[in-house]
Amino acid sequence: MNNPKMSEIEIKKLAELALSAREKSYSPYSGFSVGAALLTKSGNIYGGCNIENAAYTPTNCAERTAFFKAVSEGEREFTAIAVAGGAKSAAVKDFCPPCGVCRQVMMEFCHPGEFQIILVQSMENHKIFTLEELLPMGFGPDDIA
Repeated sequence: MNNPKMSEIEIKKLAELALSAREKSYSPYSGFSVGAALLTKSGNIYGGCNIENAAYTPTNCAERTAFFKAVSEGEREFTAIAVAGGAKSAAVKDFCPPCGVCRQVMMEFCHPGEFQIILVQSMENHKIFTLEELLPMGFGPDDIA
């Protein structure tokens, strides 16, 4: 799915920033590096990378790193996120969708039918989904009443 509001230039910029954020990954245990670039409705972009930990459970994904950085700066409305991941020190060979925990964090802050998730293989090759497509029947703030 393509969001008509996002231009190809915006998509490529997010893809480039996600690929760049991937280079900052701290992934000594899995050797799998992920980068993300999160676009806010105000036009700001927050980058994130995965940060592993020897105890494993404190590990944080690139997508959540970007979201937590943005939220800690006061952002609450988001448009899209680009994600690129693969074996460290190698070109991205496949698409890297967000894990379930990251999708749930997105559900907290994003409108599922509008928020765009751009899976990046390269600057020229990407796929775009809505959060609703990747998390059908998601549970979010509107479900708590």
